[in-house]
Amino acid sequence: MTTQVPQPRLTWPDRDDPAVVTTRWVFLRQWKTMTARAIRSAHKEGEFTIAIVMPLVFALGFYLPLRLIMAEQGIDYAQFLMPIIVLQAVTFTAVAAAQRASLDRIRGMTRRLASMPLRPLVPLLSRMSTSLARSTVSVVAALIFGAMLGFSFDGGVLDTVAFVAFALAVGLVFALGADSLGLVARGPEATSQLLVLPQLVLGLLSTGFVPESGFPDWAQPFARNQPISHFATTMRELAAGDPTWQAAMPALIWLGALAGVFVITAYYVETHRRLEP
Repeated sequence: MTTQVPQPRLTWPDRDDPAVVTTRWVFLRQWKTMTARAIRSAHKEGEFTIAIVMPLVFALGFYLPLRLIMAEQGIDYAQFLMPIIVLQAVTFTAVAAAQRASLDRIRGMTRRLASMPLRPLVPLLSRMSTSLARSTVSVVAALIFGAMLGFSFDGGVLDTVAFVAFALAVGLVFALGADSLGLVARGPEATSQLLVLPQLVLGLLSTGFVPESGFPDWAQPFARNQPISHFATTMRELAAGDPTWQAAMPALIWLGALAGVFVITAYYVETHRRLEP
């Protein structure tokens, strides 16, 4: 007589049991996981090292050759220069954001994520969180290097916090627009070509490095009214502890307009191109 060996029975987990499956805070958990992955990748590729080095390169590259010329005009060049150094540092973060998005698309990560039960906009927000982390590193590094050159905050705590917050907001808005460009560009090289040159041109043709009077008459209207000049002027007043609505309003209008355009663009690109290779 053959003894029947009982076969093991498969029991499926009870999806109603919160100890087995939880549906709470799905978006936050996915965002946390994706952000941790993006930050590890950025660290591995040396992005945070570049975020520290770039402010130093900009600060020394402009401060050393121009400080004596500006001193003859009665300008404390360390105080005058530091806002644009911070802005240049955070805008280079935007270039890195574009390259990161482009590499994810080329390597198939974007397509892979689109096939997974991932909540909408999680990849975008994780990339923006990484960009914000890199911008924070750049701002801190720029302020440390600036302090070594003689830069200081002459206002109160609120002015200092507003200075840093405004710089991070500018970096986040630019990173948002650059991220969308990275998802539609042909490759990382193309994004660098499209972003680096306008960034440098707008920076050099602004009142961030030299006063408006240092430009030819025909270039002064552009230098005075373009967004980088307004951003630098607002940050300069915050550093001095003497902010005015006259300077802040154009900067906030520019920042709000750019944010509106880039948010709409990023949402469209993220929701309409997720399945494209």
